Amino acid sequence: MKNKYFEIRRSGVHGRGAFAIKTIRAGTRLVEYVGESITPAESDRRYDDTEVKGKHHTFLFSIDKRKVIDATFGGNESRFINHSCDPNCEAIIEDRRVYIESVRTIRPGDELAYDYNYERTPKTTKADVKLYACRCGSPECRGTILSAKLTLPRKKKSGKKAKKKRTRAR
Repeated sequence: MKNKYFEIRRSGVHGRGAFAIKTIRAGTRLVEYVGESITPAESDRRYDDTEVKGKHHTFLFSIDKRKVIDATFGGNESRFINHSCDPNCEAIIEDRRVYIESVRTIRPGDELAYDYNYERTPKTTKADVKLYACRCGSPECRGTILSAKLTLPRKKKSGKKAKKKRTRAR
């Protein structure tokens, strides 16, 4: 089924991208990010970053500690929405499902993008930053698709559940 808001074509950012075919108003739900539901361990097995030679590319979206969506299998056109450090869309997680929504008005011909916000931890290296390079071209570009914020491991409080962290694309 063809998406009524965008089409997929060659992108100057990375590979293929999603481009608006009509004006899209802020707050419009554009598409659900779908694919095979797998565990984080399976996603690590399938896509070992240590095997990548200078270019990272997967269609993974982490939902929580137990679920990752792999859009390589059973995915739709949402998997071609590229990253931007100054995005016009965002990923919204509801009931362990992911939806892409516009955050501002998007004009016909504009490329759709959301911030992948890959997790940055104390173990993140300079090589990781280079592997996850950003090519969005925005004046706001931080040079990487890694989150600008460091995610620190949380200590469990006795008798209380630890808060869930915000989900990020992988």
